[in-house]
Order: sequence, then C-alpha cells, then structure tokens
Amino acid sequence: MTGQTPSPDSAGQARQSIWRNWYSLAGAIIASGSLFAFLFLFTLDMTGSGKSNPYMGILCYVVAPFFLACGLALVIGGAVRRRHELAILRGLGAPQPLAIDLSRERDRRILGVFGGLTMVYLLLTAVGSYQTYEYTESDTFCGMVCHTVMGPELTAYHRFAHARVACVDCHVGEGAASYINAKINGVRQLYAITFNTFSRPIPAPIHNLRPARETCEHCHWPEKHTGNLERTLNRYLADDANTPYSVRLLLKVGGSGSEHGRPGGIHWHTSRDTKVEYYATDDKRQTIPWVRVTDKSGAVTVYRKKGYKDNPDPRLVRQMDCIDCHNRPAHRYNSPDDAMDEAIYLGRVDRALPAVKRTAVDLLAQPYATRAEGEARISDGLRKKYAGAKGVDGAVAEVLDIYRNNFFPEMKVDWSKYPENIGHLDSPGCFRCHDGDHKSESGGPVPATACDSCHVILAQGSGADLAKLAPNGVAFKHPSTDIDGLGLSCSDCHNGKNQEN
Repeated sequence: MTGQTPSPDSAGQARQSIWRNWYSLAGAIIASGSLFAFLFLFTLDMTGSGKSNPYMGILCYVVAPFFLACGLALVIGGAVRRRHELAILRGLGAPQPLAIDLSRERDRRILGVFGGLTMVYLLLTAVGSYQTYEYTESDTFCGMVCHTVMGPELTAYHRFAHARVACVDCHVGEGAASYINAKINGVRQLYAITFNTFSRPIPAPIHNLRPARETCEHCHWPEKHTGNLERTLNRYLADDANTPYSVRLLLKVGGSGSEHGRPGGIHWHTSRDTKVEYYATDDKRQTIPWVRVTDKSGAVTVYRKKGYKDNPDPRLVRQMDCIDCHNRPAHRYNSPDDAMDEAIYLGRVDRALPAVKRTAVDLLAQPYATRAEGEARISDGLRKKYAGAKGVDGAVAEVLDIYRNNFFPEMKVDWSKYPENIGHLDSPGCFRCHDGDHKSESGGPVPATACDSCHVILAQGSGADLAKLAPNGVAFKHPSTDIDGLGLSCSDCHNGKNQEN
C-alpha cells in the first residue's frame, strides 16, 4: 500500500546492510588508499618523473597492487561475515542464497556498477602485471634494488663491453620456463637478503647459468673464422721512473667452425667438430686434474694431471664453452696493476710522479674494513708522499676512482676474489690445463703448451724497440731478467701485490 509505514523489523533489516561492518570499512580505506597510490605512482612512472628512483617500480607495480588486493579481500570477507551474523540474528540459521533479479532496476544498477568496476580493476591488474614483469626484468631491479648485495656487480657491469646487454639476457634467458625458474631462485635470494644470510662475496661462477650457446652465441657467431687479432699491452714498471714496457702481439683466436676456415686457434676449444670436457675439484673451477677430448671421428683422449688417477663423477664433468675462458665478460674487476697501467697510459695519472705506480698499487692492495677507511687512507698516503707536487690532485682523484670501481670492502669484493680465465697473467687461466703436467695414457701432454701456441710476440719494450717488428715472432723477454729460469708462471708474481716485475 502506498504510503504505508514500514514495520520496525523491516526498517531495522534495511539499515543492517552486510557492508556496514568494521572489516569492510577498514578494507575500503586500505583499497582506496592503495588505488590512489597506484594511480599516483603510475602517473609519475609514465611521465618519467620517477625514472631515477629504483624503488618506483616495486612501489607502483608490486606494493600498491598487493595492498589493493588485500583491501578488497577484507571488504568482501567482512561482508560475508556480516551476512552470516545477520542470518543468525534473524533466526534463519543460515544465510539466504544471493538472488539477482534483473527485472528490478536496483539490481540492474548494482550489477552495472559492479561490472564496470570489475573491468577497470582487470585493466589495472593487466597493466600492473605487465609493468611488474617488465620491471623485474630490468637492470635497475637486478642491480639497484638490492644495492648492497649487487652494487659491485652493477658497477662493473656499467663499465665494460656488455653494458647495453640486459642482465636477464644471460642470467634468465627466453621463455616462460626460464622466467619461472629465475623467479623461484629470486625468492631464495630475497630470503637470504631479508635475513642477511647471503655470501660475501657473491659466489662465482654461477653453476646454474644457462649454456653459452643459448646466450652468448645469439650475438657472437661461433662458426665465423676470426683469424689473428693484434693487441698492444701497455705496461709500466714499478721503478721510480715508471718506465714504460709494452708488448705488441698477435692472438691466434682462430675459429670454431669449418664454414669459414679450418677450426683452430683459441676458439678451437668450442668447435662443433670437437668436444672438450673437464672436471674441476673446486667451486671456482681453477683446479682441473682431468680433461677429455673427443674428436670428430669419435676418438677419445683423456689427460690426467700428475698424481690424479680417479675417474670423476660423470655428473660433475662439464663440457667446455665460451664462459670457461670468458668467465668475467660483464662483471670484471681490474687488478691494481692493470688499473694503474691504464690510468698512466691514458694520462689520468702523471708519470712524472716518482714511483707513483708502485705507491698507488701498494695502497690499493691493502685490506680495508670499509670503503670510507680505504678512501681516507689512500688519499692521505698519496698526499703525504707527493705533498706539493704537481699532478698530485689528479692522481688522488684517479686512484680513488679506481678504488671505488674495483674494491667493495663491505661485500669483500675485489679482483682477487674472481679469478679471470682469459689469458694467464693474474690467474692461471689457460695454464689450468696447458701446464705440461696433464698427460694422456700414451704419455703425451695436453697440446699447445708453448708460448707461441696462442700468440706471436711482434715487438716488446719501449720507444724504438716497438717499431722493430718481427713477423715470425720473438721470445718473450721479461724486464726483470733475474727471474728467468726460476720456472715461475705469470700469475705467481702478477697478482697485484708483488710489484718488482
């Protein structure tokens, strides 16, 4: 009847909406605040205002959506709980089934609003999910969010040849399976960071890194015959005059495929026609007592280091690929020796400062507990020795820059923690196998143990000596002739600390 006054019970029931409860109210506040934060941060991200902040992506695409979802869940959970309470209060014992009658204008209006909000939410979820995926694949996320842990790797990454190659191209790879595996591994890393259980320094090599043929060889064509590459190594002696001593040489890089020439040179190790396998007894793959070579005819030759007679576990035998020599392609830390040679050659440190190389290397090689301590002691040491000398300010600035880019005391990271296998100067490298001590059953050593197997020295010394090219090569002449005949390898002395070389 029109104008009829509702009964007290019906009026009370009308006022007792399932949405009117503290849980749904709290959820609505959380959801609305999170939605506002998402839209605000999303706008900043799209306009570029927050590009320099590495935490923008996490706040916008991970944190804000998480709280939005929690708020909405609380709203719905509170409504369901309140519906049960009202049913009990009304003596029904159980909630009445939800009924939507599209013949009623109110139900149609509610359904329309709900459908519209659902579409908006799904759109925002899709955008947020995609942006979250993109952000977690970015170099910023990999290197800057966990800045204490990955700061050294990010610094080295930006300084070398692969700075424009995304981290995930090597560390994750293509496809959904690679992405999922990487994120599962990321959860373990997040746990280690949260509870401060991560290793210092970060262990290397990464034993679950994808094969080089799935990563490196996307850009570096292994079948291409490269031939020889000319290089000039500019060095300076650790004497008072910082005497230059350079070596011009040809590297016999060769190629690994027969399409552009016969496989040979250094790249023969990854030839498609030959399989080289090895077993290392340490995690850093520096001690290799066992090598197996299978040629294209199927003939197998096993080389063992003197004293090693065991047969390794087949699961621990690794087939050699690019990364076994180029093991620091994107995260290289220069030794003090190498860094100072480069700085003097480029004119960043004045060679007129007496014994500046030896002094700087000695300061850089000292152990420091913190970066601040290292910077202070290096600066004080140089200024004290060269007080009032011309060029001291430039030398201090350059040596400090070397220290900041290559030494990270808090993470116990420097060049000595990561032996580099390309060559044999600062670490054994090639001599892990080509040391003359690995013999086959017939008694023959691993081939190519002589110096001219991998390079030809064209000239050495300084000044006019470097213009006297010897096409067929000359024997290497060490500037410190008193070490000849001692049977030392390069890495026995060139370790960044022994400077009388």
